[in-house]
Amino acid sequence: MQVNETLNEGLKRGYQITVTAAELDAKVSEKLVEAQPGVEMKGFRKGKVPMALLKKQFGERLLGESMQEVIDGAMNEHFEKSGDRPAMQPDVKMTNDDWKEGDDVVVSMAYEALPEIPEADLSTVSLEKLVVKAADADVEEALGNIADTAKSFADRDEGVASEDGDQVTIDFLGKVDDVAFEGGKGEDYPLVLGSNSFIPGFEAQLVGAKVGDDVEVKVTFPEEYGADNLAGKDAVFSCTIKAVAAPAAAEIDDELAKKFGAEDLAGLRVQISERLEAEYAGASRAIMKRALLDALDDVVKFELPPSLVEAEANQIAHQLWHEENPEVEGHDHPEITATDEHNTLAERRVRLGLLLAEIGRKAEVEVTDAEMTQAVMNQARQYPGKEREFFEFVQKNPQMRQQLQAPLFEDKVVDHIFGLITIAEKEIGKDDLQKAVEALDEE
Repeated sequence: MQVNETLNEGLKRGYQITVTAAELDAKVSEKLVEAQPGVEMKGFRKGKVPMALLKKQFGERLLGESMQEVIDGAMNEHFEKSGDRPAMQPDVKMTNDDWKEGDDVVVSMAYEALPEIPEADLSTVSLEKLVVKAADADVEEALGNIADTAKSFADRDEGVASEDGDQVTIDFLGKVDDVAFEGGKGEDYPLVLGSNSFIPGFEAQLVGAKVGDDVEVKVTFPEEYGADNLAGKDAVFSCTIKAVAAPAAAEIDDELAKKFGAEDLAGLRVQISERLEAEYAGASRAIMKRALLDALDDVVKFELPPSLVEAEANQIAHQLWHEENPEVEGHDHPEITATDEHNTLAERRVRLGLLLAEIGRKAEVEVTDAEMTQAVMNQARQYPGKEREFFEFVQKNPQMRQQLQAPLFEDKVVDHIFGLITIAEKEIGKDDLQKAVEALDEE
């Protein structure tokens, strides 16, 4: 077997691999020798079928397998000796199209090698960590929101009309073109006015109603309504008001705290404070991570594989196009061409991705099975009732596993770098943190 270099320009590599007919024949014979003890054929005892007959019977099929194995072995040996790591799957083609049994096999292999990534001088990188403490006012505001979610409703005095925010208990029957439709009937249904849980315009027409009133509610189903037979249709609901109740926020006391898993009100305040500060810490980390990536982008420069940059730029352009055209869900749309802006962003992402991967590789950063399982579980929650199917899909789909693993690995590498650089804490207020987060979105 011969491997001859045909291209070496920048990161582009090209090779011609020649596998001799003798090598292929030896590989086929090796496979036949391995299989011979288990082969049964009429007229011969098991394991005693002559090699010549085996070759005649199975040689052609084994030739293709052997050819692939020999070429794969040559490629692996090349990468081990050269130290090259292809940026993407190598392009491998058989060049002698008129090949016939007994000829040598000539294959061309082309790829872009990953660049040598220089050591990042992290001694020049220093970051600021924004620290926000949960203010008493923020804790009390959160307590008020909790009390609001735990509110109860008390019947209004007889004859008092309903107001926005009240809960009305109704019987209703809906009709389209004077015909009742499936799912359009309910009895003793509690509806909070202003909750927007019914069709747009429905709840507003019940404001001012009293117990015993019969109200005719006229609405139009949205064009994008889930049931095709109702989408865009005018409907009339005959409603009977059976009760009107006013909201009353829960008392902020130990009993409320116990409903939310705390021993007492003081304990609930501590839990709220910890939750708020965890949210602030998450936002602060996102800001610090962006600052780190900006710093690394300035610290290290190296040649980038054009194929990776092109693929990333096309993906960015495609994603942004769909964000600007949310009504198009599939890929039946005009060809999308990456702009210079997309290419610039792609170069940054590819450079930082390769750099973080190299730092992680040298530091032996790994995503554990437990971390991966947790990530799959978190994603599966988006598909209630189909969690098992999602788990099975991920197990059978290496690309999906890679998509879930990549951000975990990146965050672990970022945390590793945080431990190597100088970080100074700066205490600020919640509003200033919010402005810093908003600034990230504007960049």
